[in-house]
Amino acid sequence: MFGVVFPNRSFPIDMSTFAQIDTFHWILDMNTFVGEAYDQIREICIFLLNTFTLPADKALAVYVQSPGSPFVFCGAVTLARPSAVLSLNWPESGGQMELMAPDAAPVSAKIGISVEDLASLPSLDVAAEKRIERLAMKVGENLFNYMQSFCGVDGSKLIVPMDILDRWFKKFQERAKRDPEYLKGFEL
Repeated sequence: MFGVVFPNRSFPIDMSTFAQIDTFHWILDMNTFVGEAYDQIREICIFLLNTFTLPADKALAVYVQSPGSPFVFCGAVTLARPSAVLSLNWPESGGQMELMAPDAAPVSAKIGISVEDLASLPSLDVAAEKRIERLAMKVGENLFNYMQSFCGVDGSKLIVPMDILDRWFKKFQERAKRDPEYLKGFEL
């Protein structure tokens, strides 16, 4: 059905390495794979195998779970997108101590895979959303730095000229027209 690779960490792993919970859900206990160093695994490459036919309206969704936290969606593959390299953004551990018997297995991080309706999932292009977020932050930082150079202080208030946004936007547009590489610098 599917396989995974942890770039620079593993050979291809097929679904038999995962514990199958039911027909549509699988779990990989990271304790058996890397122990407590799960948060050092930053990417997963997941791919559909040629022998598996996923319905067009379904997706194979990938989730991560740190000890004591809920599962968090990372991305998915579909027939239209049969493989993907996904960032594993591990959530903060729940911080709550689990009461266990002395011989019980420790609580560990997990990667979950499930077959789900494509329409019910968030955007599959998580990486593009992160790039857009970084771009917005860089543009905002540029605006802040520009405004700061024209600011005055009145007690605890920052005073800026009324036309500061217009001046910044015109300067920003002119620079982008003159130098196409300028906007690429915001994507880093």
